[in-house]
Amino acid sequence: MRIVSAFLVLFLAVLFTGCDTAQAQKPTVYCVGDSTVKNGSGKGDGGLWGWGDYIGQFVDTTKVSVENHALGGTSSRTFQSKGLWQPVLDSLQKGDYVLIQFGHNDSGALNDDSRARGTIKGTGDETEEIDNMLTGEHEVVHSYGWYIRKVVTEAKAKGAIPVVMAPIPRNDWMDGQVPRNDESYGGWAKQIAEEEQVTFINLNDKMASEMEKRGEDQVIGHLFYKRDHTHTSAKGAVLAASLIAEGLQESENSLKEYVLENPEITLPRKRNLFIIGDSTVANNGQDGKTGWGVYLPQHIDTTRMNVYNKARGGRSSRTFRYEGLWDEVKERLEPGDFVLMQFGHNDGGHVDQPKYRGSLKGIGDETQEVQRDSTGVETVHTYGWYMQQYIKETEAAGATPIVLSMIPRNEWPNGKVERPTESYVKWAKEAVDEAGGYFLDLNEAVAQKYEAMGKAKVAEFFPDDHTHTNHAGAQLNALTVAELIEGLRKSDLRDYVFIASEE
Repeated sequence: MRIVSAFLVLFLAVLFTGCDTAQAQKPTVYCVGDSTVKNGSGKGDGGLWGWGDYIGQFVDTTKVSVENHALGGTSSRTFQSKGLWQPVLDSLQKGDYVLIQFGHNDSGALNDDSRARGTIKGTGDETEEIDNMLTGEHEVVHSYGWYIRKVVTEAKAKGAIPVVMAPIPRNDWMDGQVPRNDESYGGWAKQIAEEEQVTFINLNDKMASEMEKRGEDQVIGHLFYKRDHTHTSAKGAVLAASLIAEGLQESENSLKEYVLENPEITLPRKRNLFIIGDSTVANNGQDGKTGWGVYLPQHIDTTRMNVYNKARGGRSSRTFRYEGLWDEVKERLEPGDFVLMQFGHNDGGHVDQPKYRGSLKGIGDETQEVQRDSTGVETVHTYGWYMQQYIKETEAAGATPIVLSMIPRNEWPNGKVERPTESYVKWAKEAVDEAGGYFLDLNEAVAQKYEAMGKAKVAEFFPDDHTHTNHAGAQLNALTVAELIEGLRKSDLRDYVFIASEE
């Protein structure tokens, strides 16, 4: 019995040791580079992604691990001088892989008091000694090629397998063509790879060719955004990663063995932005009266966010709820969504007479029983009560409520735009203070713009009455909403907003 027990113990020890060895031998793919490899925190900050965030979807991660150590703003020089390369080097095991792409930031200044990240052009051994204005340290600056070679040779010395990439192209166009960097950083990267006899992937040319196939109009807004010619969208990052996978399959590099033939690509879930309100927010048909909700999508990254304008003309905080319009929105809310809400213009109407849309003043719990024409008795609450219900029910769904004060009317008592600061603006803010969410004082922000423009110019926005804007007025108000959202430092909705440049 003792012999059997000893044998069993020995067998289990060998078994578990074998499992540990197999686990330890699972190769790791390390990505090193700049923001085009990993933008921000790697979670799509500002809608921008790096190819290192998606390369893991192109390889069999049951057999190989992927770690993205790239950092935005770094060059081949500062990735090392900041101490970012050393932890990777220390972790490298024989059989690991290192994907290397630098160049976008290497053309900066060698020495200044802001970034000091530039490298000497080329692949030579020339140096320049500086007293770094940013760090205060004495530093010997080398060429771009020298730094790339250092990473390659040090990785090889650990038994790792380097793969050098030409930097992805920028979204620049000349006569329908995307300029290549084969005479600069792409060419120098290739030279180092050839001299060190490691795999080189001309990611620059591959991606530029794919961009040209699509054409500039299809690239902007899909692979890149108009506001940024360097950093890719999620789709652009996926394209770059797919081209790296393609380059590996075309190479003799052993990493090709882990590249999936039919990868299943998962893009970030599109979040939802719902807008509720009255006619100053809604699409009011062809009569020329337009709400700001119609134009807000121009300032939203709609490749990552759906925008649903559910505002309806003639509605108040009371009737939007009473008629079931809010229920349609509430049933669709998912965690991570947002709701912009603006009411007030119709809440001052009659409480107990058709159109039965007035709400009680204030934010208290008082109620009034109202006999409607044929639909029975309705319990009417205060404006603030209704707003608090929208806020609470939005939060209960895991979504974020954002309350906006109503846009100002075209009324100018004493030469200033009228502001209902003691009524609906005040109550909207108090509802947020009580129930949570965010408050944006759209009324004040637009009023200030109106006063800067002057009464005559503003009158052009209101062709029929003092409440409803035309298209130009709605565009101004939508821009103002976007600017206010952009100022919400504690909400990630601001990451989905960009101020569209004028054509």
